[in-house]
Amino acid sequence: MLAVSERIKGPGGVTEELIWHKPVGPDPDATFQGIACSDEDGIVMSSGKREVPLRLDKPGERWCPDCLTIIRR
Repeated sequence: MLAVSERIKGPGGVTEELIWHKPVGPDPDATFQGIACSDEDGIVMSSGKREVPLRLDKPGERWCPDCLTIIRR
């Protein structure tokens, strides 16, 4: 599934967790990417879109529960 990451940073600005979101919107190359779980929020893309499996097995990574619900409909 194509996804964009939200980085949750801890002390010292180190990424502690990645939350994957389903991207939405007409412009795939936009710097600001709309996400399926919010009409207002989005991701300022630093790493771009990536193919991400629905079943994540990497520590510190998870899907946004609302985006995952939308994907599975």
